[in-house]
Amino acid sequence: MRLVIQRVSQASVTVDGEVKSAIGDGLMVLVGVEHGDTLDDVKWLVGKTVALRIFDDENGVMNRSIIDAGGEVLAVSQFTLTASTRKGNRPSYIRAAGHDVAVPLYEAYCKQVSEALGKETGRGVFGADMKVELINDGPVTIIIDSKLKE
Repeated sequence: MRLVIQRVSQASVTVDGEVKSAIGDGLMVLVGVEHGDTLDDVKWLVGKTVALRIFDDENGVMNRSIIDAGGEVLAVSQFTLTASTRKGNRPSYIRAAGHDVAVPLYEAYCKQVSEALGKETGRGVFGADMKVELINDGPVTIIIDSKLKE
């Protein structure tokens, strides 16, 4: 699984002109699920998401997690994170997991983040044409791949 995590002052996802979810200060997380991903990947990524110390403390140093900061999370599925661009100029999405694997893992990620935060995680609509808006705070953007464990 791959995540793109952005610290935001606000973010929202809209489908067919209707805002499905919106948050204030917190994290906007794009979630890509690949073939071979499992609940172990979800668990590891949830731990990283809620523990990343990317929020400022009282001294202006990034030393607080989303839990410490009391922020919100908006998680949006995005199969294009699995793109391979090795050959040619047209990305290949052959590594993207199908709905039967990707939906349950995305849902598990959202549920486990909600449990860790003690508040509901905002969500997009899996497979929909979504319009995502955000104000990246910092900017702070972190990419995490459960296969690399960096």
